[in-house]
Amino acid sequence: MQKNQPTKFIISGGGTGGHIFPAVAIANQIKATNPDAEILFVGANGRMEMEKVPQAGYKIKGLDIAGYQRGSILKNILLPYKLSKSLLQAFSVLRSFKPDVVIGVGGYASGPLLQVANLLNIPTVLQEQNSFAGITNKLLAKKARVICVAYEGMEKVFPADKIRITGNPVRRDIANIQVDQAKAYAYYNLDPSKKTILIIGGSLGARTLNQAVVHALERIKTHHDVQILWQTGKVYFEQCIADTKGTPQLLTNQFLDKMDFAYSCADIIISRAGALSISELQCVGKPVILVPSPNVSEDHQTHNAMALVQKHAAILIKDDEAKINLIGAAFDLLQDQAAMKSLGKNIKQMARPDAAEKIVHEIYAI
Repeated sequence: MQKNQPTKFIISGGGTGGHIFPAVAIANQIKATNPDAEILFVGANGRMEMEKVPQAGYKIKGLDIAGYQRGSILKNILLPYKLSKSLLQAFSVLRSFKPDVVIGVGGYASGPLLQVANLLNIPTVLQEQNSFAGITNKLLAKKARVICVAYEGMEKVFPADKIRITGNPVRRDIANIQVDQAKAYAYYNLDPSKKTILIIGGSLGARTLNQAVVHALERIKTHHDVQILWQTGKVYFEQCIADTKGTPQLLTNQFLDKMDFAYSCADIIISRAGALSISELQCVGKPVILVPSPNVSEDHQTHNAMALVQKHAAILIKDDEAKINLIGAAFDLLQDQAAMKSLGKNIKQMARPDAAEKIVHEIYAI
């Protein structure tokens, strides 16, 4: 480690796995580069990062910040108070820890933390996962030294001279999948002689994707040469089991704990279009059908999906059309080997498996 290089880092943000998992990947890469580095996370009290980050082996401080609740004036009454309090808390954390660099990954907590860091002239770096930037990162971009992005065309919202196209960090077991396929099929009780459709709706599941399966149940039963590895999410699991009873083609799970095994077995993949999911799917290199969630700010999942569709690297089906059309589109795609090959090749060309290394390189370069 050369002199004058940073050794103390704060990584701030969270709220969803799409913010937390890239943040942890960045921290892991910093540690791999410099085992003596000190890393502190700053999140929002009551949000999932307060649980997930300690599970990953890192310390975290919480700010009493919350996001704006659309359509509810009552829920936003305390927002100015919470913002003021979180700014004071951020000042205290920065003065106490004295970081060399602060990295913002998006989410509630990164706003006040990076705002105060900028006021204290502590260098800040942004990591924007989506193709459509969030409000927090837009506001912080003017003072950031570097902005690491995953998509082209981000100069529409960020200063062009600060942008570095690095990709989104993904888990190492996904970035370079090396799986004994026989073990993978056995783990999920899959038949290697059948085509496999993998349906993933994120850790919480996706109601629309689940409804599409139930709606197409009779058609699914006629395809004896196809099996569906289906992640329903915990909330929907029992109802999905009840609704699809007596359908051996469905291998139903509330959660898939070994995604490298699941990806390895899949012939095609149906997924939401979160930034982290897409980055993983690019590394996997399999044909993908994306159903963007309509329940996200500024419809950023549609923007994410369109970045792939425009390069013929994915198929997009709108959420309000998925119940009727999704499973049929999947079966049609399974019959089109040329389309499957083209989609898999094109999405693989967009992969950036070394994103974490590139981001950490940019952090040190400032």
